[in-house]
Amino acid sequence: NGSSASVTMFVSLQPVEATDDAFWDQFWADTATSVQDVFALVPAAEIRAVREESPSNLATLCYKAVEKLVQGAESGCHTEKERQIVLNCCRLLTRILPYIFEDPDWRGFFWSTVPGAGRGGGDDDDENARPLAESLLLAVADLLFCPDFTVQSHRRSTVDTAEDIHSIDSCEYIWEAGVGFAHSPQPNYIHDLNRTELLKLLLTCFSEAMYLPPSSDSSNTNPWVQFFCSTENRHALPLFTSLLNVVCAYDPVGYGIPYNHLLFSDYREPLVEEAAQVLIVTLDYDSSTSSSPTVDGTTTGTAMDDVDPPGPDNLFVNYLSRIHREEDFQFILKGVAHLLSNPLVQTYLPNSAKKIQFHQELLVLFWKLCDFNKKFLFFVLKSSDVLDILVPILYFLNDARADQSRVGLMHIGVFILLLLSGERNFGVRLNKPYSVRVPMDIPVFTGTHADLLIIVFHKIITSGHQRLQPLFDCLLTIVVNVSPYLKSLSMVAANKLLHLLEAFSTTWFLFSAVQNHHLVFFLLEVFNNIIQYQFDGNSNLVYAVIRKRNVFHQLANLPTDSQSIQKGLQRKKKTPEPISRTNSQDGVSMEGSRPAAPAEPGTLKTSLVATPGIDKLTEKSQVSEDGTMRSLEPESSQPPPEGNPPSAVSDGEPWSGEASHPQRDRRRLSSASSSGQWTPTPDWVMSWKSKLPLQTIMRLLQVLVPQVEKICIDKGLTDESEILRFLQHGTLVGLLPVPHPILIRKYQANSGTAMWFRTYMWGVIYLRNVDPPIWYDTDVKLFEIQRV
Repeated sequence: NGSSASVTMFVSLQPVEATDDAFWDQFWADTATSVQDVFALVPAAEIRAVREESPSNLATLCYKAVEKLVQGAESGCHTEKERQIVLNCCRLLTRILPYIFEDPDWRGFFWSTVPGAGRGGGDDDDENARPLAESLLLAVADLLFCPDFTVQSHRRSTVDTAEDIHSIDSCEYIWEAGVGFAHSPQPNYIHDLNRTELLKLLLTCFSEAMYLPPSSDSSNTNPWVQFFCSTENRHALPLFTSLLNVVCAYDPVGYGIPYNHLLFSDYREPLVEEAAQVLIVTLDYDSSTSSSPTVDGTTTGTAMDDVDPPGPDNLFVNYLSRIHREEDFQFILKGVAHLLSNPLVQTYLPNSAKKIQFHQELLVLFWKLCDFNKKFLFFVLKSSDVLDILVPILYFLNDARADQSRVGLMHIGVFILLLLSGERNFGVRLNKPYSVRVPMDIPVFTGTHADLLIIVFHKIITSGHQRLQPLFDCLLTIVVNVSPYLKSLSMVAANKLLHLLEAFSTTWFLFSAVQNHHLVFFLLEVFNNIIQYQFDGNSNLVYAVIRKRNVFHQLANLPTDSQSIQKGLQRKKKTPEPISRTNSQDGVSMEGSRPAAPAEPGTLKTSLVATPGIDKLTEKSQVSEDGTMRSLEPESSQPPPEGNPPSAVSDGEPWSGEASHPQRDRRRLSSASSSGQWTPTPDWVMSWKSKLPLQTIMRLLQVLVPQVEKICIDKGLTDESEILRFLQHGTLVGLLPVPHPILIRKYQANSGTAMWFRTYMWGVIYLRNVDPPIWYDTDVKLFEIQRV
């Protein structure tokens, strides 16, 4: 019985000869095991004991297990017994590898060659022996395209003419139709299970990254990923295509029958999750350090472009960046949008489809697609299909806003919208009326997708938890980026924008941290863009500005003397809530919605490194009259330089990609704690108050307020509709200052965000792999595991 064998091995701390086959074979001979059994039978304490006290046994075990995988790949696994051995070795290595990675002395073990262990049974010279890691990765790649084990055999004959695994062209065995492959193979339950086990082992190999602390040095690439995604792996292209297609073609509803997921267990989902996780890990690549391959508009007959420059050595990144056919983009976008909206469908058709849990992996994948393949980004924005991505993201942001364990989800959602908002088309698309009624805990409104975005952002800022404050800059930057294109805001959204201005321009908020005034600058820029470029359709916003005109007058007359500054600071509310929710008429929430809930106490979460400040995240571009953009030099007009937004302070230590600036660090701490050495001075207030862009709004008020007051007096009006009608037909042509050029802050790749994505992605993978708990209770260094 294999279970007793496992135990005897791990108890046996006496060295066992590598040639003692009877002893070693008992590890993989057992037929009735699952990966869960292996985890139960081989406890962590025993793996560590063998590692410390009988290292030669652990080394032999690893070497023998890899050797069995290599033999299985060589032979093609034709018998049931061979397949069982391969799966058991797979499970054993998945169990043991994290304990090899957690010990720095062992980490190099898989990259060394085993003496006398040439690949051909010992008669090769040690010179050509491959490192164990390479043998393992190549064997797994071969096994993933092994006929009758992980793919359908194309031969319909007996075993003796079975396909030779080394002569098959794995491109003919891609797992699913989609990019670059038209044939959809017959679903096979057993093949899916075997692929899932092999991918689990692959993911475990790649997870060495979890055992190294976060560093800003982008050169430390993951050697496992680097080798696996290199030309050494002859299956790189078909495997990349298989993973991408399996994810994008997955339909959790099953074969068009609603509610059928209750009838049978869907065996495809574990494969899709594993594929999504392996895919995003292989695509972990810092695009800021390399010129990412820009591709011209040629279309060749292949799914990938054959255009120079060849792009990065990582073939998966290379292939992803070279996809260019419209039908491939359509397939990917439809697949991702369909899966992202799955949790929303749950809300209005409960139980109609199986609820998927891997939306965070999908968001990382979508981010990589847009970041590495500009053609895909333009395709997404070319039609209103982008809204099928936007609505789920807004749903997740709104749903997670009170939950401390989902800060990472909040960040990636906002990052994706920041990336999209740098393109003019995104702003234009937002004007489409919003009719999908996904139940969300927001006020009911009638309007466009732009209204939805503003209302959700307002909700995050006013009723999210404290940890989200670093995102306020990003949220408002997105609104600034789209504002010149918004044709008509609803009254609800217009009021929300003015409520934010009111909250951010209170003296206590402006004086309590060095960068808070930036938020006011962003909002004024939004109003200026809409008034200058979209005045005609925006009578609701103009009306709201007139009603709240005192806010603008107070800003213009902001006191700058020491006494008033001190007085302003004393007004600070006793509550830690950054923004008052009063005087925001929230009205009734949408029917069927549940309020955003905080995390259950005790929920596990992983820490994240800090994200760069908005000045590092974006670069300014000016939109010319013909709509083209040109990048502006770093010298920024406003906000003033001495208030560089401090990096967010992460759950762990603040981590900053550049060398430490004592002065800036002091500021960072002071603004994080709102106490400390930094204090507002009259000079500091003057330095930015003088730059507040109030001219356009003041001119508008000067022209329109007397006219509106006259209507009210003449007609004895208190009725909004009459005033709105007047404003709709009013015009300010020739009365406003010359329109300012439109400034867009485009996301720019940087090593800070690359590191953030790495910690976020591995944190998600760590927490999502609980059955079996591959990394649980091992000494990971990339992040801390915390309880809410």
